[in-house]
Amino acid sequence: MTITSFRSSYRRRAVLGAATAGAFLAIAACGSGNDPQNVTAEGETEQGLSGEVVVDGSSTVFPLTSAAAELFTAENPEVQVTVGQSGTGGGFEKFCAGETDVSDASRPIENDEAAACQQNGIGYDEFSIANDALSVIVSKDNDWATCLTVDQLNAIWAPNSTVSSWKQVDPAFPDEPLTLAGPGTDSGTFDYFTDAVNGEEGASRTDYQASEDDNVIVRAVSGSRGALGYLGYSYYEQNTHALQALEIDGGSGCVAPSPEAVQDASYAPLGRQLFIYPSAKSLERPEVQGFVSFYVENIDEIVEAAGFIALNDEQKAELREQFDSLLGGSSTP
Repeated sequence: MTITSFRSSYRRRAVLGAATAGAFLAIAACGSGNDPQNVTAEGETEQGLSGEVVVDGSSTVFPLTSAAAELFTAENPEVQVTVGQSGTGGGFEKFCAGETDVSDASRPIENDEAAACQQNGIGYDEFSIANDALSVIVSKDNDWATCLTVDQLNAIWAPNSTVSSWKQVDPAFPDEPLTLAGPGTDSGTFDYFTDAVNGEEGASRTDYQASEDDNVIVRAVSGSRGALGYLGYSYYEQNTHALQALEIDGGSGCVAPSPEAVQDASYAPLGRQLFIYPSAKSLERPEVQGFVSFYVENIDEIVEAAGFIALNDEQKAELREQFDSLLGGSSTP
């Protein structure tokens, strides 16, 4: 099975079968760094790795880590990798309480979250594993808006905003009711968007349909001619049949969200990085180290399979150097 066919299968949420496992044998053998015949540590069996890896956090990163988990478990069937999506903030809350092995995040860990981890003795490392073009979406039935400025987004989403019609956004737009949908307050996407657009993390109007589940946002926007929302690029890419992504003018002209625009930093200010945070203690378990190693070593294949935006060459080199350093014994307390 090719990466392209896996992506199609993954988007239908199909389970990888034996044919997929065989097709990705080379990837897993390279990424896991474990000889299945060598049995020397707890968490390994005569057949290879075994045990459980628990991941939670960002709904944006969820499809990427789910793809990594499916590819990894195809070659390590005795390891159960569970991936939740309680939002970046909700994920860090669980992670810093010691409830998960890896936390998915669509923004860097914040000071209060880092303090909670430190208080509970949870060491961690931060790995940037993909890029994202935070996408402002409208329905396919919207035939008037193609580009919005950051100032217009601010007018729509600022705290206490009363904008309720597209005509209030731009006099050239029709007097169509404007309804809004977006991430909830536990979402790293919410944190990033409000900081980039409104100038303060968490500063946002509250009269919109909020959810940590991006699929809810997709349905809310696609089902209403006048709706507008925002979410991660991969969810837009999976729903281009029902959604349009607006170009964004951050001061240098209108730019559409795309892999190239994120990698060359022209999609500003809504281009961003995505992260995973493995627990230092969890990495002492072979099954967790095997999963994270697989994730890092095969990041290009995983990103392509899940339809995300790859790291650029500089970011990739930094990731591999960081992981090599971690395996050499360093970690962030």
